[in-house]
Amino acid sequence: MHFDGIILGVLSFLLIGIFHPIVIKAEYYFTKNIWPLFFIVGVGAVSASVFASNHTARNLLSIFGIICLWSIKELYEQEQRVKKGWFPDGRKRSKSKQQSALER
Repeated sequence: MHFDGIILGVLSFLLIGIFHPIVIKAEYYFTKNIWPLFFIVGVGAVSASVFASNHTARNLLSIFGIICLWSIKELYEQEQRVKKGWFPDGRKRSKSKQQSALER
């Protein structure tokens, strides 16, 4: 019996679930300008998948890389969600901390 498909399905589901809060936190602390990091990691993972010898590892690296690249789009959409007031704005938090630090 081969369980590769089930393993990849479960790991894909977990990775997508893990990346939702990562995108939210990344946009909160670093704004959408963190996208090059997601791009480098995504392209690196997809490139590494071409050279991986293990079938499951190759597929998992591809999935991880594509999720990283898809997260770039989600960063831009997260910025719009923040503007709509659906999520807190990290830039406001940073400015208030800077102002309180200057007042001390």
